[in-house]
Amino acid sequence: MPQTAESIQADFDRLALLAGREFDHNVFYHRFLRQHLPVRCAVALEIGCGAGSFARLLAARAGQVVAYDLSPQMLRLAAEHSAAWPNIEYRLADVRAAVFEPEQFDCIVSIAALHHLPLRETLAQLKSALKPGGTLAVLDLYQAETFGDFAVSATAVPLNGLARLLKTGRLFPPPELREAWDAHGRTDHYLTLREVRHICAEVLPSARIHRHLFWRYSIIWKKE
Repeated sequence: MPQTAESIQADFDRLALLAGREFDHNVFYHRFLRQHLPVRCAVALEIGCGAGSFARLLAARAGQVVAYDLSPQMLRLAAEHSAAWPNIEYRLADVRAAVFEPEQFDCIVSIAALHHLPLRETLAQLKSALKPGGTLAVLDLYQAETFGDFAVSATAVPLNGLARLLKTGRLFPPPELREAWDAHGRTDHYLTLREVRHICAEVLPSARIHRHLFWRYSIIWKKE
């Protein structure tokens, strides 16, 4: 059964209260995403900003950052850690109900959020909101389907344990955090890379889609 906005909010409110010094697969790819974004821009948008770690990186490059999330607890953490970044505007809202002006943003980023949304419709919405010459960067999770997918996933398992050990001194996350992520994951739905590529071919011609370690893929698209 697909997740509702209310269930996603409840899950991430719970996860926000358990936030700590953990190895984060999404943070691991922040450098990769930054390499594809403008060095300077006027207005940036982030969809699903969580506790604001990437919004703060955007704020160092953009005159203004608009950051959406469904979780009040995540946005509370984001605001607490963003006092030095007055150019970030955090908004508690469902992006599906947001109304963006055409060609409003110089860059748009979404990290591990689009699998909660209808991908084709959301990409079309973000495409319209992006200025000509602007960049859309997406990092998200996928459903393994091919031999290559499963081989990369198998390689990621021991490296994931090693990375967590180096970061936290533990091979596994605390039980309460693992339980919260497991509960959230039971209702998550991921597209295969084949499905992602098919949708991008329709909506974002010339988009570059890459499979990454740690169960992620990226979409990088520049609007001509």
